[in-house]
Amino acid sequence: VTTFQMPEDFASILDKQRIGPTTEKLIESDFPAQSFQPKVQVAFKVLPGQCPRRIEIERRRRLYLSFDIAQLLASKGIDSNQLMPRHYDPDNMPTIAERADPIFPIYLPLKIFDNNEYDCRTLEEWISLGLEPGSRDRKPVPGKALLPTDDVLGHEDPKSQKLIYNWIDVGVLDYDKKTELYLVHKTDKNGLVRDEAGRPILNGGMTPEG
Repeated sequence: VTTFQMPEDFASILDKQRIGPTTEKLIESDFPAQSFQPKVQVAFKVLPGQCPRRIEIERRRRLYLSFDIAQLLASKGIDSNQLMPRHYDPDNMPTIAERADPIFPIYLPLKIFDNNEYDCRTLEEWISLGLEPGSRDRKPVPGKALLPTDDVLGHEDPKSQKLIYNWIDVGVLDYDKKTELYLVHKTDKNGLVRDEAGRPILNGGMTPEG
């Protein structure tokens, strides 16, 4: 009887033997799995013939992922780039002849129109979605934010006429109750939330050194 010799590239041979789709998560993500699950008002135990809770959650998750806030606003004739207030420039104001109605500059921030009375989760519950069972570290929560494409000029002068604002995928790191503002970080090209050293940003960006 001879000894069985295992090939050196055994892992590559197994990869070639995959047939059909797989349920394995092949895409790396810095977001917890539960942060993508919608909140549903469905009992944990239902009668025969009714939609189970897990199926309803998965249906809504796929439905919500199919929505794009930029496309939804564009379908209503709203330009997302014009939602942010800019510095008043009287030299570049459109005339009445160019538009049917007089044009007035946008000067009210979106915060004035914000209303969280009908949110399905509280602010604390949104942030707590980054906590995984059995882990002490709080991961980012996926979201979209209306941010300038130019980070340098965006920090120096957020109301500059040269800035272009787009809806960008971000990771929500923390929330400040005093200022009522979220701390977000743009995702990279792979959809990851990493610092300059390539490490995942945890616990709202707070390091052991403070």
